[in-house]
Amino acid sequence: MEHGNKTAIDSEDRGGPLAQLRRLTAGQRELAREQTAQVRRARADGYSWQSIASALEISKQAAHKKYGRN
Repeated sequence: MEHGNKTAIDSEDRGGPLAQLRRLTAGQRELAREQTAQVRRARADGYSWQSIASALEISKQAAHKKYGRN
């Protein structure tokens, strides 16, 4: 379904797809902040990178790369 070029109406899209995308994006940012905080907490509590990676369902290397310098 083609909606054309919406611009002025975008700000009034309270329940539409653009509003949903904004909410999802905000949710992703909040999730990323919370994950970072919990990784820091886990490291401070002595958990290994392997344990953290397993909880995040990613590789140890990916966990260390993403969170190792935080």
